[in-house]
Amino acid sequence: QVQLVESGGGLVQAGGSLRLSCAASGRTVSSRNMGWFRQAPGKEREFVAGITWGISTYYADSVKGRFIISRDNAKNTVYLQMNSLKPEDTAVYYCAARDTGSSSYTPGRYEYWGQGTQVTVSS
Repeated sequence: QVQLVESGGGLVQAGGSLRLSCAASGRTVSSRNMGWFRQAPGKEREFVAGITWGISTYYADSVKGRFIISRDNAKNTVYLQMNSLKPEDTAVYYCAARDTGSSSYTPGRYEYWGQGTQVTVSS
């Protein structure tokens, strides 16, 4: 089992930055693919960014060039640096882990989820 706890959300003005953290416990995540997803009110959960066990990163087109995903295996933690934030980035952000190291854009392929952290971007 893997437990994930997100932190770092909050209220920020458009153009600002936030860094989300996802601390894992229970089992190591160093060999797992990790992902960030988000869900806005009335919308489906959508993929934001992912990082494979081999440190390859991949992003949704909507955040490419603005968000950076990274991992610190020594701390069992994954980060999402969010820059140039826009009001449309407002959502609850979730960290997720797979039981494998390979990439996936699909929420259903992730076995473990955190409780989410709210990000609100004001215009």
